[in-house]
Amino acid sequence: MKTRKSLFNLLTLLVFASLLAACGGAATTAAPPPTEAPATEAPATEMPATEMPATEAPSATEAPAANGASEAMASLLDACKTEGMLTLIATPRSWANYGEIFDAFESQTGVKINSLDENAGSADELAAIDANKDNKGPQAPDIVDVGYAYGDQAKAASQIQPYKVSTWDAIPDTILGLPAKDSEGYWTGGYYGVMAIETNTAAVQNPPKNWDVLLKLDCKGQVALSWPPTTSNQAQQSVFAAALANGGSLDNAQPGLDFFKKLNDAGNFVPVVAKPGTIAQGATPIVLAWDYLAFGDRDTFAGNPTIEVTYPSPTIASLYVQGISAYAPHPNCAKYWMELLHSDEGQMAWMKGYAHGVNQADMEARGVIPADLQAKLPASSAYASAVSPSPEQLSAARKLIGEGWLATVGVDVPTPSP
Repeated sequence: MKTRKSLFNLLTLLVFASLLAACGGAATTAAPPPTEAPATEAPATEMPATEMPATEAPSATEAPAANGASEAMASLLDACKTEGMLTLIATPRSWANYGEIFDAFESQTGVKINSLDENAGSADELAAIDANKDNKGPQAPDIVDVGYAYGDQAKAASQIQPYKVSTWDAIPDTILGLPAKDSEGYWTGGYYGVMAIETNTAAVQNPPKNWDVLLKLDCKGQVALSWPPTTSNQAQQSVFAAALANGGSLDNAQPGLDFFKKLNDAGNFVPVVAKPGTIAQGATPIVLAWDYLAFGDRDTFAGNPTIEVTYPSPTIASLYVQGISAYAPHPNCAKYWMELLHSDEGQMAWMKGYAHGVNQADMEARGVIPADLQAKLPASSAYASAVSPSPEQLSAARKLIGEGWLATVGVDVPTPSP
């Protein structure tokens, strides 16, 4: 649904200006279900197999650096096989092509992935860590994949433990002008996305290209968010992005809430979590979503219905980070998972899902990204006006939006059942 060095300053590019096109049209039939990505085999990266007690949070010390020994990676793999399970949370197979990474992990380790609550938001993930501190069973998450501001929050709350992957030095120190990894290894940026407008063009004849168009009368009952704005990083950043276009700033997200109040008062906002099925059926034909999810829907639907993805101006880009629970029942499987995410295979899987992998600059420099994959990704000039808030700005906006949504907008967006 991230953030690295100099080559990733590619995000200072051009985005689309406002169009005056209106919305309108009729619903379409449901799209076919997504197919699963085939399992592939990851290159053997190396990391020592150290075990972290699952019952106590570790002290905030520097994670051990990788020694690059194949024996260490083999030892880590053996330790994971002994643990016999990896528990993830809020990580759908369809999110940024995670399904391909699922298949690779299970193929390489022989260990099954236990996937919890795919509809959870970032705040829910951290709450699940706290709720299962003393639980060694299948409800205790080993890994979290959370919005950027939640990484430092989890570290401060001792909810995650330090670990530096063997490709640590290849991960840029900054991306989008912000740190791409915690210096002590408590969290590591994996991929980033840019907020876009996804439109079912069979249901909306003139897809909106910018924020002001969403307020037009012909957009009644058509505009939705991808998750509840009270808890979801993606939904909160959608509101934050709207603030930038409506008199707000990275230090003032309130105009985003005011914009959604106008949408709701006009009858244009649909208080339903937009999912592939509701988008395809035309129940939520216009959705604010990370670009990689929107492009993923476009590929999955394969023209039934057709999907248009546009970047409003201005918009927001943001990194998602991963961390190992301080109480992980399966810490070695969690470390192997982190290694896979930052291998060339894991990074390319994310890129196949249109997410912008943090190791992409290093991979481009080494010439390991296939030409067809590079050609598939959107031109960086498409999202030139995207900006990335700092953790402090994002935390403040998240708090304001999460706590102020109901008071300002006045409508609940319930979490869908799993």
